[in-house]
Amino acid sequence: MLKNLKEVVIAILPMTLLIVILTFIFAPLDSDEMISFLFGAGIMMIGMTLFLFGADYSMMEVGRLVGKYMIKKKSLTILIALGFMIGIVITIAEPSVQVLGQQVNQISEGKIGRVLLVGIVSVGTGVFLAFALLRVVFKLSYYQLMAIGYVGVLVASFFTSNEFMPIAFDSGGVTTGPITVPFILALAGGLTSMIRQETSANDSFGMVGIASLGPILAVMILGVIFQ
Repeated sequence: MLKNLKEVVIAILPMTLLIVILTFIFAPLDSDEMISFLFGAGIMMIGMTLFLFGADYSMMEVGRLVGKYMIKKKSLTILIALGFMIGIVITIAEPSVQVLGQQVNQISEGKIGRVLLVGIVSVGTGVFLAFALLRVVFKLSYYQLMAIGYVGVLVASFFTSNEFMPIAFDSGGVTTGPITVPFILALAGGLTSMIRQETSANDSFGMVGIASLGPILAVMILGVIFQ
């Protein structure tokens, strides 16, 4: 846990000091607000330390075990189904996705519901995570797969509404959060460790990038439907 605490302090302390300096120069805060900010920063450090400790000793280990199980079963149906379901579940559990859904719901005055947006983003992640797993198994070209994905995004951008365009790209960003990324990387590590090929180590990377394309396309399609 001390290792996790050190990582969190290195990450958060410089940002906290910068904000304190900027507030003194440009937007002075009263003592109560400054105390609340510093207290919140301290609580955030404690929370992130506990989260990273839990991720290292539970979530990432589970991800590796699930990845190994997928290969051991030697079933494409299980691989696709588990990849799809895992993508949905970890996206729903991602705090930043929930925040985005709430913000979009408030700004759109309820026209785009939080549950609807989170559901669409989750399904998009699930579909493309399944594609990412198939890429590892069948040794598909990462560059070609990403090129096809971005061509799809480009084509969809001509048909979706202007309101949904920024939401779509933000949706791709928020799915690369502290829950989704460690689990997908661990899943990829477990998957590739069971494939006895020279390039399997490199195949464990890139899954997050592929999975993040799903929400972008899914929200753009939602924008086409809403038009």
